[in-house]
Amino acid sequence: MHPEHPAREQQAEAGAYPATPAGDSVVPGVVPGVPPVVYGIEANDPHSRLIDRSGVSGSDVAQITELMQAMGALREAEDRVSEASLEYMKLGKTDMRALHFLIVAENSAQTVTASSLAARLGITSASTTKLLDRLERGGHLTRRPHPSDRRSQSIHITDETRTAAMETIGVQHSRRFHAAARLSPEEREVVTRFLRDTAVELETGLDWARGGAGERLSEGETEV
Repeated sequence: MHPEHPAREQQAEAGAYPATPAGDSVVPGVVPGVPPVVYGIEANDPHSRLIDRSGVSGSDVAQITELMQAMGALREAEDRVSEASLEYMKLGKTDMRALHFLIVAENSAQTVTASSLAARLGITSASTTKLLDRLERGGHLTRRPHPSDRRSQSIHITDETRTAAMETIGVQHSRRFHAAARLSPEEREVVTRFLRDTAVELETGLDWARGGAGERLSEGETEV
């Protein structure tokens, strides 16, 4: 069995968030190390312009705020891991996504081509070519004749890069398993349903962003 928070003291010493003194109670809606004003519902939407809370009790709002705080803390932790991995590997975000896809495909005995990688990353064929050229020059991948299609090449991550990624970034991300293992089966079902529902909500109404600056920046990032 994994302890409830095995890394809490280490994170506190590293400055991730302050340690909670023994016997201190946890303030509802507040996640240690995350200012309440950052993710608090009242602070972000004091006049209910974004969310109609008229039918939601004060206690429910406080609990939802605590949940939003926890999600914010998770995002910030993931951002720190992502920044550390980019710095360690000396690569960009799209490069790292490509390498991760290659590792997963290899583990699943799937053949990756330039077109399948482009579809996965959501970038153009021209951007994909530049990405592959850059990663091949850096010794991160190789291109070989496709096993069944003479018109294509299969793409493979190098042993050195796979080992480096697995022994560092992979180990860090695998820590999610410990948090999930501490939940009961019923709790996992609730969390899974919540995360999937949240993803659907976030994807709803994104028409305003289609073809906007974010997409251009994302594609441009692969061309650096």
